[in-house]
Amino acid sequence: MKKIHILIMFFILMFPFSAPAQQQFATDVIPTPAGDARITFLGHGTLMLAFAGKIIHIDPFSKVADYATLPRADIILLTHDHYDHLDPQALKLVRTTKSVVILTEASAKQLQGGIVMHNGEEKTVQGVKIEAVPAYNLVHRRDDGQPFHPKGDGNGYVLTLGGKRIYIAGDTENIPEMKALRDIDVAFLPMNLPYTMTPEMAAEAAKSFQPKILYPYHFGETDPMKLEDLLKDAKGIELRIRNLQ
Repeated sequence: MKKIHILIMFFILMFPFSAPAQQQFATDVIPTPAGDARITFLGHGTLMLAFAGKIIHIDPFSKVADYATLPRADIILLTHDHYDHLDPQALKLVRTTKSVVILTEASAKQLQGGIVMHNGEEKTVQGVKIEAVPAYNLVHRRDDGQPFHPKGDGNGYVLTLGGKRIYIAGDTENIPEMKALRDIDVAFLPMNLPYTMTPEMAAEAAKSFQPKILYPYHFGETDPMKLEDLLKDAKGIELRIRNLQ
């Protein structure tokens, strides 16, 4: 690998806005030709992006943050309708009348006023190009044989911010549609067993589409450090581990 940058941080950088002292989250800066994109790691499968004066919340979840103290959303992305990704309490606090919510068809049954995106669709929202990528299970299933995340129910998203392509995979395994991605600058891949990927699956996927920066996220009790060894021979992938259990 070109570089392995591993920092497990409970706090390094305060949000660049007012927040209670006890609520501290790490933030990484991704330079783009159109200015910096800031990614704040709230925890679990939950992220907040800031770019060009816009705030993008992804799967806001009350368990990881006090949303009453966080910036309101210009754009909200919901990957699917499970409770830890579609949380009405968090959405009520972060959403305004001007917020644009992008969501799945199943999620729209619980939340009114959003824009449904199906797998494979593309939209530009407030100047941000958004691509909906399938997110589903091939291997991991419930006791009744049904996949934890059936094909067609969930989205991952590729956002283009200042020419940089950021992929948030949602709850998925290393599916063919993921492996076919190209020109991804930053990728978030889930490893929350048994619902998503093993470290081996995540490493295989990363080697296939070669993101420049890889963040394991939503990893629960799975050890993200395993990726360091699995990707030791991968060239051009920078592994970054953050507090996204």
